[in-house]
Amino acid sequence: MRTRNIALSSVAAATALLGVAGTAAADSTPAPSASAKSGAGDGAQALCKRVPKIEKRIHRALQRLQGKAGRRGSVARLEKRVEKAKAAGHTEIANFLDHKLTHRKSLVPTLQQRQKDLAKVASWCRTHHNGASS
Repeated sequence: MRTRNIALSSVAAATALLGVAGTAAADSTPAPSASAKSGAGDGAQALCKRVPKIEKRIHRALQRLQGKAGRRGSVARLEKRVEKAKAAGHTEIANFLDHKLTHRKSLVPTLQQRQKDLAKVASWCRTHHNGASS
């Protein structure tokens, strides 16, 4: 019984010490370095660097989604598959593809909005020296 009490009290003491040490360590944050002062810390420079690649990716995705029925990944092709599944009487398949179609259709306005937002980011990058701090 006594050894159990000693063990519990030593665990409690160690926990208290670690808690105090952890708080002291958290309070003593180092001063920001010179490189941290140069950027805003929001990743603007990295985003400005990636704008052309992101533009291409969004453009390709929109072209694919808005393609004709022969284009893999297009909304039109998936609509055609849903129609064929319904005509064949495959209700489970048609239901699955219909949900997939709903999701794919929802991607188009989302990507169009991202395209508009990215155009504004690209404009901001041009006027702010690609995100470099002044």
